[in-house]
Amino acid sequence: MKTALITGITGQDGAYLAQFLIDKGYTVYGTYRRVSTPNFWRLHYLKIFDKINLLPMDLLDSASIDNVLKKTDPSEIYHLAAQSFVAVSFQQPLYTADVTGLGVTRILDSILKHNKKIKFYQASSSEMYGKENSKIKNENTMFYPTSPYAIAKLSGFWTSTLYRDAYSIFTSNGICFNHESPLRGLEFVSRKISNGVARISLGLQKDLKLGNLDAVRDWGYAPEYIEGMWLTLQQKTSDDYVFATNESHTVKEFVEESCKIAGISTNKIKSSKSYLRPSDVEHLQGNPKKAEIKLGWKPKIKFKKLIKIMVEEDLKRWTNWSKSTPDYWDAIMSE
Repeated sequence: MKTALITGITGQDGAYLAQFLIDKGYTVYGTYRRVSTPNFWRLHYLKIFDKINLLPMDLLDSASIDNVLKKTDPSEIYHLAAQSFVAVSFQQPLYTADVTGLGVTRILDSILKHNKKIKFYQASSSEMYGKENSKIKNENTMFYPTSPYAIAKLSGFWTSTLYRDAYSIFTSNGICFNHESPLRGLEFVSRKISNGVARISLGLQKDLKLGNLDAVRDWGYAPEYIEGMWLTLQQKTSDDYVFATNESHTVKEFVEESCKIAGISTNKIKSSKSYLRPSDVEHLQGNPKKAEIKLGWKPKIKFKKLIKIMVEEDLKRWTNWSKSTPDYWDAIMSE
């Protein structure tokens, strides 16, 4: 039986990955950051909370990481934990660099000391491409990061590559383009939209304010991207892969499709300067051909179906809430 360690198990990807690995018979350990209010709702939502071995870990503390590796002795590590919000990274650039960037170095250094046979997956981001002007990105496209978050992710990417080349550790970078689901946090525009239109449709709020409606993104379905992460660590040799749909749509299109499903007017959705970032990426689209050929990975759920899944789930959540039906989800906890 394989043992996997997932950092950031309380996030969207961590929760779906835990469910995926449990179904495959793994013993799953997950790390989380100690906070005053535990954030385990996704694990409860997927009904896997009692099937996971949870351990607190601090990415700023090498001793904390060493202790977790000694306790778990994993065969695979999926490093998903990070300060993962682009907007917040402008407000907290030093913290973002330390957690999202140097956190990777601390884990890989611990692997080097503990067990070099551990396979390591680094969650990289399409945000690393930034202002690079080619229409479609792949593994050979140059990076031009435009946010503290993207710079920190790029640091993690190159650190992972360095430990692969210098120390022969199995490290693979998964460059994931936007991947969404009903487990996406409200800080992300996709879920902010699906949650907002659901509430407007049910008369729970009047309108919704967003930032740049013209930004273009490649949106996929998170549970499918989880399988890609797993496949990267099942190969004989480590490598880097783009996970994307090779389709791109504007935030405005996401809004229009969401409103159509929720049965409301797009006039309820407005762009506000207060939500604009100091620097934004205008267009991101990825070509996953390498992952398709080498891993056998191919996305099935595309833009419209993804939005339908998200909006209908948030409509269901708020409808149940109005009937006082208990459930595990984040929007009600933020009320």
